[in-house]
Amino acid sequence: MEATTPSAAEAPAATPEELRELIIGQLHTVFDPEIPVDIYELGLIYDVAVDASGKATIRMTLTSPSCPAAEQIPPEVEAKARSVPGITSVAVELVWEPPWTPERMSEAARLDMGMV
Repeated sequence: MEATTPSAAEAPAATPEELRELIIGQLHTVFDPEIPVDIYELGLIYDVAVDASGKATIRMTLTSPSCPAAEQIPPEVEAKARSVPGITSVAVELVWEPPWTPERMSEAARLDMGMV
């Protein structure tokens, strides 16, 4: 008997948690053009949620309301999330509460920026 691998159409669908992790992986490729650290490690992403239908909701902020990259980063976040197979729609919510502070940065980001 010969083993076969399922085609993409037969492969099991990813779970919402797996899709969430794939989105987070994509968000690690989005950078603030003025800071050499990705936006996830900077702490700009407050929440990533994916429901059973593949709808993703991303709650995020920027370093300040006057951030020069405000026109660039949210659309890039949406595009990166949409690129994940299995995601059916993406809503990016830009929020200012709670405000971003450097304490939201990961330890790795602080190390990269010489803040530790």
